[in-house]
Amino acid sequence: MIKWEKFFDDKIKEIAKEKKILDIGGGFRFQKDLDKYQELFKNSDYKTLDIEASYQPDIIGDVCNLPLEDKSVDAIICKAVLEHVKEPGKAAKEIYRVLKDSGKCLVYVPFLYPYHAHKGGYKDYYRYTKDGIKYLFRDFNSIEICPVRGNLETVFNLTPLRKIRILTPLIRFFDKFFSGQQPSGYHIYLIK
Repeated sequence: MIKWEKFFDDKIKEIAKEKKILDIGGGFRFQKDLDKYQELFKNSDYKTLDIEASYQPDIIGDVCNLPLEDKSVDAIICKAVLEHVKEPGKAAKEIYRVLKDSGKCLVYVPFLYPYHAHKGGYKDYYRYTKDGIKYLFRDFNSIEICPVRGNLETVFNLTPLRKIRILTPLIRFFDKFFSGQQPSGYHIYLIK
């Protein structure tokens, strides 16, 4: 298992141990590659929140103004959402507000990643660096950041060739020989 996949796998298992879990921007239940973890959440109160009713979320709401009480959630998943939010600072403060003390949060944000707004739907506003992530989540007691993809795979992911999935293992092999700070994004694990 690749380092960033192991990081996500380990952290999503920690999230799944919690009772009340909110998947922000999840829309449809267990989307964005979370379906393989669905069984882990069988004893949790797992809810999705999205601004779009068409995604059939459990809760319709805006991450910048969460319709939840202070300290009412044990854990949050926020995967590939914050690049689509006009005011990510407000979103981070809202996530912090609704998490219980010692609450956990697993986030993914892009760094070098293709533009991916949806016509007639949500926009694509931001990309994040490690410094920006640390600043955005500065109120949290613990921040772990794990880069996603290596230099070559990140560049490959920016081209139309990314659709040829058979090349990915070869590119990952060559990425082992290169170092650098050019991931396509970051997994972030936060504890309040």
